[in-house]
Amino acid sequence: MGSEAALPKWASNPCIMGIDEAGRGPVLGPMVYGCLYCPCSYQQTLATLNFADSKTLKEEKREELFEDLKVNDSVGWAVDIIDPRELSAKMLNKNKINLNEISHDSAIGLITRVLNIGVLLTEVYLDTVGDAEKYQAKLSQRFPSIKFVVSKKADSLYPVVSGASIVAKVTRDRTLRGWIFEETAENMHRNFGSGYPGGARCLKLSIVCNNFQSFGGLF
Repeated sequence: MGSEAALPKWASNPCIMGIDEAGRGPVLGPMVYGCLYCPCSYQQTLATLNFADSKTLKEEKREELFEDLKVNDSVGWAVDIIDPRELSAKMLNKNKINLNEISHDSAIGLITRVLNIGVLLTEVYLDTVGDAEKYQAKLSQRFPSIKFVVSKKADSLYPVVSGASIVAKVTRDRTLRGWIFEETAENMHRNFGSGYPGGARCLKLSIVCNNFQSFGGLF
């Protein structure tokens, strides 16, 4: 999913990519990995597009920036939406795959997808997942022709990762709005906020549920 369907004219020039995620550790919804890529020569312009770590922006601003990205011919993007059932199956299986490995595999998958459509990736920037040096070495071994920079707070330091953060966060937000529950109940509230344990709406709902249980379901 993303803009990788058509090969951009600039794809044969050296390109840079940023990768970031949204939904790591939620109580509801998927984990989404997003990437943004563009020619290395476009980096200075990219820095002027007012990207920032998506968590620091209001939802309206994230949506606006994402729509701008979708019509920008100088950038490409892609996402990997990982269903929570898949996460649970992998993490609870007899041969467990931990969340760091799942995250690594998602990032590797995005890099592979973009390379396979013919984009000449020469640099990739990512936020660290686990030990930064080990993660960087793992990626470099897999893709020896690419320079990798794995850093804490990469979404705040590198505009290309900030852009990827926007892609991941908006995609997750939109997915969450239309989330279909396997469980059914009458009058189920759909205003559950971000789906994160620390989200204001989730905290409020958690308090209500705890009170409900404390009184045996009788208010």
